[in-house]
Amino acid sequence: MLKIVAFNGSARKGGNTRVMLEAVLKPLQEAGAQTELIELAGTNPKGCRACFVCIKKKDGSCAIKDDIVNQCVDKMAGADAIILGSPTYFADVTTEMKALIDRCGMVGRANGNLYRRKIGAAVAVARRAGEIHAFDTMNHFFQINHMIVVGSSYWNIGLGREKGEVASDQEGMKTMADLGDNIAWLLGKIKG
Repeated sequence: MLKIVAFNGSARKGGNTRVMLEAVLKPLQEAGAQTELIELAGTNPKGCRACFVCIKKKDGSCAIKDDIVNQCVDKMAGADAIILGSPTYFADVTTEMKALIDRCGMVGRANGNLYRRKIGAAVAVARRAGEIHAFDTMNHFFQINHMIVVGSSYWNIGLGREKGEVASDQEGMKTMADLGDNIAWLLGKIKG
């Protein structure tokens, strides 16, 4: 069974980023894939310390053990596709998402490129603007980790500020559904 894991980098649980990620996951669930959505809100992932223990030990984990990141590394390593979602904070991803990217990326690269040739897709949400930079930040994680980045019918972005408001962004929601369809199609070609 195909496994897809999505990470919600929002500091708020159940907000606009979750709405967008659920819209991406829906076509994947309908195609029979096993999906999981992990919310980083309240988990307080720490940033990378550049201690390089992951490079020295090569045990597939980060030296920081008291937060969610090592669980996330395991989820990413076991998935066929990884979806990252973040609201836009000062024209970039949240600190939660940045910590996830830096530490999972470092561990992945230090251990023989754990995410090599997995599918990756990014989703960014903004009140009004700045989301392209956040979208780009997440896509760089995929590109430096030898991953295959999937596109959609437009940039994978949604507009909304208040909780749930993004659901009224019709173009954004269609883009998410198209993204889910494209991931399902590509997984079928690669794994079929």
